[in-house]
Amino acid sequence: MTVDTITSRLLAEHGRTYAEDAGITLRDKPSPLYRLLVMTVLCSIRISAGTATDAARELSAAGYRTPRAMADSRWQDRVDALGRAHYVRYDESTATALGEGARLVLDRWHGDLRRLRDEADGDPDALRELLREVPRIGPVGADIFCREVQAVWPWLRPFFDERACSAAEDLGLPHTPRGLGGLVPPEEHARLAAALVRVSLSKEASAELRAA
Repeated sequence: MTVDTITSRLLAEHGRTYAEDAGITLRDKPSPLYRLLVMTVLCSIRISAGTATDAARELSAAGYRTPRAMADSRWQDRVDALGRAHYVRYDESTATALGEGARLVLDRWHGDLRRLRDEADGDPDALRELLREVPRIGPVGADIFCREVQAVWPWLRPFFDERACSAAEDLGLPHTPRGLGGLVPPEEHARLAAALVRVSLSKEASAELRAA
């Protein structure tokens, strides 16, 4: 297959962002940005992406769509919401991390992650460092947030982390952020990044693409 064909198949078959899986209509507004942060926290441990996005949906359905709502919620209610999504084993520690993170977002950025963006001042590395101040978010989590948020923060584009670039190399695609960014319009960068990550997590999907 040509590079264009592989890229088209990636987007068509795997190009659904994790924010979409979590029921988040991502916009550059405080609530959807905070919900993306919550999803990032949930994805930042060794648990399946499906379970993490299901948990994000449960927390949203419970009304915890803003840092204020999360901070004001009862710890046990957060644990229960996570349990409904089968986010077990890590439910209690994650409920604690979500409460602490919500208070940090309120205190540090007045509940609005666009202030975090402004503090980064156009520097992706600075943004990743700021994200790592949120409990439970490490380097991998910071990458998850950046991959997804580039959909609404154009200055981050093209953002393709090490996992996405490695998957691209395995498929015979350009495997630098700039090279990958040139394959699709900028508004598709988040979808392509998500597609590459999904393929990296599925030996079957990767094999099908390589064999076609």
